[in-house]
Amino acid sequence: MAGKIHFLEEGISRIIQLDGKEFLYFSGTSYLGMTQNSEFLNSISQNLQKWGSNHGQSRLNNIRIPIFDEFETYFSINSEAEDAAALSSGFIAGIASTQLLAKEADQIWIAPDAHPAILPEGLFPNTQLNFTQWKNECLETSKGLKSHRILILGNAVDAFTAQIHDYSWVKEIANDHEVTLLVDDSHAFGVLGKGIFGTYSQWDAPTYNLVVCGSLGKGLAIPAGIVLGDRETIQKLRGTALYGGASPGSPSHLAAFLECQSEFESQQNQLFNNCKEFHSAISDSPEIEGSENYPVFKFTKDTWVQKLEEKGIIISSFRYPKPDSPLINRIIISAFHRPEDISYLVQTLKELKSNEA
Repeated sequence: MAGKIHFLEEGISRIIQLDGKEFLYFSGTSYLGMTQNSEFLNSISQNLQKWGSNHGQSRLNNIRIPIFDEFETYFSINSEAEDAAALSSGFIAGIASTQLLAKEADQIWIAPDAHPAILPEGLFPNTQLNFTQWKNECLETSKGLKSHRILILGNAVDAFTAQIHDYSWVKEIANDHEVTLLVDDSHAFGVLGKGIFGTYSQWDAPTYNLVVCGSLGKGLAIPAGIVLGDRETIQKLRGTALYGGASPGSPSHLAAFLECQSEFESQQNQLFNNCKEFHSAISDSPEIEGSENYPVFKFTKDTWVQKLEEKGIIISSFRYPKPDSPLINRIIISAFHRPEDISYLVQTLKELKSNEA
């Protein structure tokens, strides 16, 4: 049975109020806890007064504000990409990237867990394969082809199974083919890769064209998306109707991001400490899968969802990707969690395990 659906009357933090009762919240995607970070919120508030609640006009308009260019320059430098384009959402960033790259490819190979945002229209992954099986299939298929233009699509991490993916094998395919690799970093920004700037520098190589896209609204708490790549690719993207015809993301949030870099760094350090503490405490529990390097932990005991809720703990539990799919139950650690929160969660899990022994 899936976890009960709840509606909140205020924003999410480490503690949420439901029906007059307090619960510890171990769900969501606010990995760095920035959604309720007071320094970040104060900066957003001040920038709202300066830039307004929204900038509802095309980036191509003859009247422009500088914050978008400043944000893109800063993000591209720190991610080690040549250029960057900020868009209104991660989904739009994915669609824009795929539409641009797919038309130049002879073959398109899609990872089993690729997000819908980076799926070309009418194409779907083979979900019967796991990532390793798919990788091996790609390598084997590439050996039997004459030189092709190949577009490879995948996520940096599968946030549902907590598997961090490796793309170093793409170099082997690029020895014989013209390869473009598009990686969705939505669940990597703030957590994986270089600082809080994602995996671009990790997978960049001179033998193929790398493009990284994704949502900034998860770990970085910014209602916007971004595309990272070489200068030529990003310039082509800026020439598309999807880019020119859409309003950009919130300028106030982008400005606050630039002003609060030390806070983001501090929150990331806290997140890593929390992940290590939790992983160390549950490392002898085969029912819980996860890594000390990533804040998502999956467990297989459906009965624990309700029992955790009875103990004042809300975790992530729903069927995905379809209503009749199996339940996916996850514990998600955030930088806003305190040591006593982690301790209480661990103790409760041990009690549940002991009661079932």
